[in-house]
Amino acid sequence: MAKAQGLSRMTVQRIWKQHNLKPRLLETFKLSRDKRFLEKLYDVVGLYLNPPDKALVLCVDEKSQIQALDRTRPLLPLRPGLPARQTHDYIRNGTTTLFAALSMLDGKVIGDCMPRHRHQEFIRFLKRIDTETPHAPDLHLIVDNYGTHKHPRVQSWLQRHPRFHMHFIPTSSSWLNMVERWFREITDKRLRRGTFANVRCLIKAINDYIQNHNQNPQAFVWTATPAAIMKKLPNVKKR
Repeated sequence: MAKAQGLSRMTVQRIWKQHNLKPRLLETFKLSRDKRFLEKLYDVVGLYLNPPDKALVLCVDEKSQIQALDRTRPLLPLRPGLPARQTHDYIRNGTTTLFAALSMLDGKVIGDCMPRHRHQEFIRFLKRIDTETPHAPDLHLIVDNYGTHKHPRVQSWLQRHPRFHMHFIPTSSSWLNMVERWFREITDKRLRRGTFANVRCLIKAINDYIQNHNQNPQAFVWTATPAAIMKKLPNVKKR
């Protein structure tokens, strides 16, 4: 750019800094086309900001295709002046799917690893939620629009367990499901830098992380109101 405009490189950098421009950065976005976007937005955010009395709000989702990756050479440990190093190439040793339910009350997580993420596995996870939560309060589950969550057999199971209430986020709006925030934590803190000889080792690492997390959990707090969110959308569409 400096060469094309007949300027020095430092002049271009000063202009970028003055106007807070960062050409090296690139972010993605996607606007929901859900015709019931506003209705679902108020429903989900309402659960965050004003949860029902004597009920638990759980954010539920699956993190699929978690790979058990093993490096082709052993990790080189941290040394003075040098970071820890691992080989760029890796060996794939299979995958697993993590089903997780994040409690908005105290931040605890109910998790289970399964080989697939069909409606059968989802029903199995619902049964685990039913077992590991107090039986008195109703359970309000925030989920996405994945077909597994709406399968007829899932609907039939829910009818037989009336304390379960499903709340679907708008399409293309995974940011509304707070369990995605927790998925980012386990990815950054345990999975991305891990090496796993097989799926069994991967599942053990995930279960250990969940157990350690639940010993000192911290609840995620949602603060944005529906009005504040809707106020931003016209600006995004305009840009």
